[in-house]
Amino acid sequence: MTRMTSSARPLLNRRLAEFGTTIFAEMSALALSTGAINLGQGFPDTDGPEEVREAAVRALRDGLGNQYPPGPGVPELRTAIAAHQQRRYGLSCDPDTEVLVTAGATEAIAASLLALVEPGDEVIALEPYYDSYAACIAMAGGRRVPVTLRPDDGRFRLDLDELRDAVTDRTRLLLINTPHNPTGTVLTRAELAAIAELAVERDLLVVTDEVYEHLVFDDAEHVPPATFPGMRERTVTIGSAGKTFSFTGWKVGWVTGSRELVTAVRTAKQYLTYVSAGPFQYAVAEALSLPDSYFDGFRADLSRKRDLLGDGLRTAGFEVYQPQGTYFITTDITPFGEKDAHRFCRALPERCGVVAIPNSVFYDDPDAGRSQVRFAFCKRDDVLHEASVRLRRLAS
Repeated sequence: MTRMTSSARPLLNRRLAEFGTTIFAEMSALALSTGAINLGQGFPDTDGPEEVREAAVRALRDGLGNQYPPGPGVPELRTAIAAHQQRRYGLSCDPDTEVLVTAGATEAIAASLLALVEPGDEVIALEPYYDSYAACIAMAGGRRVPVTLRPDDGRFRLDLDELRDAVTDRTRLLLINTPHNPTGTVLTRAELAAIAELAVERDLLVVTDEVYEHLVFDDAEHVPPATFPGMRERTVTIGSAGKTFSFTGWKVGWVTGSRELVTAVRTAKQYLTYVSAGPFQYAVAEALSLPDSYFDGFRADLSRKRDLLGDGLRTAGFEVYQPQGTYFITTDITPFGEKDAHRFCRALPERCGVVAIPNSVFYDDPDAGRSQVRFAFCKRDDVLHEASVRLRRLAS
């Protein structure tokens, strides 16, 4: 006999009631059904370095990671992550107690928020924000408080006064993303110094999503918030191999921070996936030791792709906000007489054979990003060129 559920209570946890299918799944399905070029979801259409892929194959054949790896991550990867933080930023981490390997940055974010946030705590996040931020804050029982990055002189900027005003006695944590998805903004050293000063003054924890740390362009620089005075002991730093090495399907991310913070995050993480990506962890350890020429070349190639698609979008008639980092270009559709980005993106595959993402879904107040559309440029040159040609149909 089938037991009927009560109609008085929905099946879905009420904390998740506002969340449905992610916009990425929706738009990727639309690309598949229409045969459109998918410039929506941020994944490359080519694999990363051959030597890194071969390192994964070698690990599989040698039996490395085919069974459960250690909960915190394999020692080789934790050591490589600690060396990377020291070499790049002068941040010293004990690989045994201050590094934690996760199932991508998404799990790192979830574990950090579940570990550090209690019901009723306020979490300040820079808006527009990656969609998992809102869901993870909700699952932790926290209350998200957006501080909106707004267009100004060709880029999105943080209002430091607005950030300071958003902090209350209930604020527990600042969730910072730099380089910032979806806007492509890279917070400046002065902006980060002000954030650090505020965090220290108000005794706030800080979680920083830095998965695009190696994808900064022009004269921008990536500066981890943990490097500022008083910040190391209060900052959880999140990194990932997927974006840096173009193996997004491997889902290898990590957390670094003080022993106390990493222990707290590990306590939550162990009940999410426990472990993952065993053989890939060994490959990523080798990837982090690649010479600077790899990182420099990768950054230069993505910068060129950004310019290729950006020029195509401008020619098509979009207002383009030049990104300083990440895989993404944010545009405005008002030059076409359009105001509803979601409707625009749903119609775009039929109009032009291209899929993009409406930024409005990344805002608490959809009106704040109503006319913004995000395109990914981490694709082959021929794909970006063809997409640019198709988008020119909008100009006519």
